[in-house]
Amino acid sequence: MSPDETTATPAQKAGTRQWLGLAVLALPTILLALDFTVLHLALPHLAADLAPTSAQQLWILDIYGFMIAGFLITMGTLGDRIGRRRLLMIGAVAFGAASLVAAYSTSPEMLIAARALLGVAGATLMPSTLSLITNMFHDSKQRGLAVAVWLSCFSAGGALGPMVGGVLLQWFWWGSVFLMGVPVMVVLLITAPILLPEFRDPDSGRLDLISVVLSLAATLPVIYAIKEVAAQGWGAIVIALLVAGVVFGWLFVRRQRKLESPLMDLALFRLPPFTVGLGGLLLGTLVLGVFVLLFAQYLQLVLELSPVAAGLWMVPYAVANIIGAMLAPLVAARLKAAGTIALGLLVAAVGLVVFTLSGVEAGPIPAVVGSMLITFGLSPLMVLVIDLVIASAPKEKSGSASSMSETCSEIGMALGIATLGALGTAVYRYLMVDAVPSGVPSEEAGAIRDSLPGAVTATQNLEPSLAAQASDAAQRAFMTGLSVVGYTSVAIVLGVAVITFLFLRDATEGSEADPL
Repeated sequence: MSPDETTATPAQKAGTRQWLGLAVLALPTILLALDFTVLHLALPHLAADLAPTSAQQLWILDIYGFMIAGFLITMGTLGDRIGRRRLLMIGAVAFGAASLVAAYSTSPEMLIAARALLGVAGATLMPSTLSLITNMFHDSKQRGLAVAVWLSCFSAGGALGPMVGGVLLQWFWWGSVFLMGVPVMVVLLITAPILLPEFRDPDSGRLDLISVVLSLAATLPVIYAIKEVAAQGWGAIVIALLVAGVVFGWLFVRRQRKLESPLMDLALFRLPPFTVGLGGLLLGTLVLGVFVLLFAQYLQLVLELSPVAAGLWMVPYAVANIIGAMLAPLVAARLKAAGTIALGLLVAAVGLVVFTLSGVEAGPIPAVVGSMLITFGLSPLMVLVIDLVIASAPKEKSGSASSMSETCSEIGMALGIATLGALGTAVYRYLMVDAVPSGVPSEEAGAIRDSLPGAVTATQNLEPSLAAQASDAAQRAFMTGLSVVGYTSVAIVLGVAVITFLFLRDATEGSEADPL
């Protein structure tokens, strides 16, 4: 290790420098989350300026998340090899440069390329920030609180994205939403060498480039296929992508078993807190992903609120998520991690029931209350599982462990929309087969039967009485589908509560795993 690397014992308490370092790490965390959602309001403005096709618009929105998800495993392991602070600073330079390119893009292709580079740079920042927390906070209670702050910053960034974007677009051009990243990265580059420790695995070996290619070939097709299922349904291309992802995934795992210094240390999966924790995180984010989608559709398409009003009604669940994340380590000090997670999941199950019982005439209050209980109850799972997963891995593997937890979260969110979202759509289509009023033209009838967003668009072309009948039928079918998804989610959440309580209650919180 270099002289400035962390040498503290696990019992050492963090001081002022470490907490100031956490504030520095919070800056890129908020910014990364902002970049996921800030373009939602800016898209019409940049579309008017750059005139992208519909396919290009989708790539402008999605390529950022694709690149982050695809490169997380590689970058987490790379940080273990070259130094986590060094990788963080390299990523900060790349993120700032890509932000400038994106802000001043003159064509859709240029903006797509800039967003892709932002995603790759973002993949260096996410595991670096989380693994550095492990090096800075050795006391289990302090580390749990630091992870809660990290997750709260990510939640706050995602919630603030549309609002920040709206304020900037009120006064500046669409490129201003990207320029936020430049001063943040400058501050990070100035303060990181002063406040953040360096840590790397001295026995990590060389980075295997073939493994990097295989990991991308396994991850990217699967994530793209999941998003296509959610948007377009099943098809030959989706199946081919999934098969390709599985084949490359098998080749990736096979290669890791043969390497002395693998890109992904499969031995980590022999640790129960690691494996059970990642499984619970995957299922928890699966439920969260579909809930966020259905909540937004309920507010805008069932209650017919404006995007601004819907966004304001979604702020309380983000606040509840932050509160739950901050309280989780405090409760875990009394109930242990497994008990706190299980209790939180029971609260989330109650919230899902309340949310599911919201009706067309109920107004937003019941759904908002349910949404707050859902995110409040799921937040202990996110915070404490991430802490357990990282603490269960040897210190030199914490970058790899953190990247795997973040990859699980990314896949879980997308998988929730693709699976449970598809379940809700299937229920809607089944109920709408004979529910379209007679007299509706065949083209509009097909759109109404397909989905609620399609029904909202199609009914605008109908005379008022037919439109009212079709809208009522579509909204009620959607609510039935929401109920099926909601109760399925309750079963998943309760199952996760039982599994985590049984298999994580003996996990030693705050201890580090023995070398594998």
